[in-house]
Amino acid sequence: MGSITWGQELAEAYDTIYAYETEPSVLDPIVELLAEQAGDGDALEFGVGTGRVALALSRRGVAVQGVELSPHMAAQLATKPGAEAVPVIIGDMTSARVPGSFSLVYLVANALMNVTTQEEQIAVFANAAAHLVPGGRLVVELIVPQPRRSVGGDIGRVFAFTEDHVGIETFDDLVGQVAWSHHWSAVEGRLVRHSAPYRYVWPSELELMARLNGFRLDARWAGWDRTPFTSDSAKQVAVFEKAS
Repeated sequence: MGSITWGQELAEAYDTIYAYETEPSVLDPIVELLAEQAGDGDALEFGVGTGRVALALSRRGVAVQGVELSPHMAAQLATKPGAEAVPVIIGDMTSARVPGSFSLVYLVANALMNVTTQEEQIAVFANAAAHLVPGGRLVVELIVPQPRRSVGGDIGRVFAFTEDHVGIETFDDLVGQVAWSHHWSAVEGRLVRHSAPYRYVWPSELELMARLNGFRLDARWAGWDRTPFTSDSAKQVAVFEKAS
């Protein structure tokens, strides 16, 4: 199935649909942690999208570049203040190469799951390692699969139900760990419908993918605020270090 590309309609509506993610209470802890991990080096975002995090990190003083598969998402980034400081290469995060070397590679908002096979997810780790200096950091934000939240043999569940957004997740391939996320969003008086597959990753599987590519787990939290990670956590923010 490979990597998922967002189309023009979603790209144009994306910042409106996910406006809450640009709130300082959400964005500031992300930028703080990533800036700390980058240190005095450069950063590279896989799946940079419309630039929510990259632009904020750039304003913080970190030199940032991006890789983005969707030209429509990258076009939205290019219209924003500060975009000239965040060069973007259009390409697949499994293989696209950016000139230079980096102290930080990062993926936020479940970007790794947009790559829908295990083999290609492992390739993302390999590509990150190829860009990083020895001792460099890889930061990955992912949801944690929640098997307790599906009842019996249900084929799906409603995960969002508000006035302007309905979200339904369907469990389509239990062996391949592929589910589909379906969204209906009211955006500026029109209905935007979007459906896409994603491949969910177990915490232990994520760590193994990293180890196969020369990383070790340095830290893992339940969120960007560094809440302790437990078996009840719904999200993980994992920090890996590339072997020297």
